[in-house]
Amino acid sequence: MSLDLTQFVRNIPDFPIPGIQFKDITPLLGNAAAFDAAIDHFAQRYANQQLQAIVGIESRGFIFGAPLALRLGIGFVPIRKPGKLPAQTIGVDYSLEYGTNRLEIHHDALQAGARVVVIDDLLATGGTVVAACDLLNQLGAEVVEAAFLIELTFLGGGEKLGDRPYYAQIQY
Repeated sequence: MSLDLTQFVRNIPDFPIPGIQFKDITPLLGNAAAFDAAIDHFAQRYANQQLQAIVGIESRGFIFGAPLALRLGIGFVPIRKPGKLPAQTIGVDYSLEYGTNRLEIHHDALQAGARVVVIDDLLATGGTVVAACDLLNQLGAEVVEAAFLIELTFLGGGEKLGDRPYYAQIQY
């Protein structure tokens, strides 16, 4: 990658709570060359993987997943929070440090055996992406890789993924 994308990630101290150093990607999204470089890098990585779809996790996974799917000429499938999808869904509950959450996908979003990449903007503790992979496994999809713009390595999300392959363009 010729463009250093880290220069387009802004640190916001004490957001959303004191002690958190928030990685703000809006400068990257607002710069056409940087955003294109991020999508292009993912597209080059997955161009020859015989994928059937890119699966984006609500909501920032949609920002990267939809243009990546278009670039690859394949479909985009959203994984959403409860009550957001109009047709019949399947779901999975997962634990957070402060409670539980749920993700859902249309029951007919993918055929069994479909090769997919699941994408989100950030890998932190890993709970959401692990839940997304579990949900995709319920459909019989093969998660080729989980992809992220940023990984916060000190939070250990990569370890939570276990033997599932993952990739992040930027690591902190």
